[in-house]
Amino acid sequence: MSQLNIVLVEPQIPQNAGNIARTCAATGARLHLVGPMGFVVTDAKLKRAGLDYWRLLDITYYDGLEDFFQRNQGEFFYFTTKARHIYTEPSYPDKCYLFFGREDAGLPESLLYENPQRCVRLPMIEGARSLNLSNTVAIGVYEVLRQWNFPQLQNFGNLTKYDWDHIQ
Repeated sequence: MSQLNIVLVEPQIPQNAGNIARTCAATGARLHLVGPMGFVVTDAKLKRAGLDYWRLLDITYYDGLEDFFQRNQGEFFYFTTKARHIYTEPSYPDKCYLFFGREDAGLPESLLYENPQRCVRLPMIEGARSLNLSNTVAIGVYEVLRQWNFPQLQNFGNLTKYDWDHIQ
């Protein structure tokens, strides 16, 4: 079974974390929350954004990046506006980790400097600072899953009042 890992480093906005949690739950990605965070996990805004998806979520908490790196190993990819590579360039392996930083500061520059070939960005027009964190995570998650041919995901839907079976 394929496994994708999403790492949020010091997230500050509960609604973003809730939306990301919902994306992880709906795609089967594991969520790693690295503190300190700008909210508590019981925050109503966080829960509301994730709605009823919390029961589907595989989540782990860490005190900081040192704690995370002591407990995990694998191939790490760092999403940052400071990168020189586009997020579609890497071939993402099974069990990889996608890192995303604080909404107001991004990932620590020392981490980026030490891993330049693993830093990726979403293209934007000049002058645009960044996309919303939860949108960036969703784009990254679905790029990896697209490369993997959407394993374990349902690739079709059904109408509620009509039957698709009559269409050839």
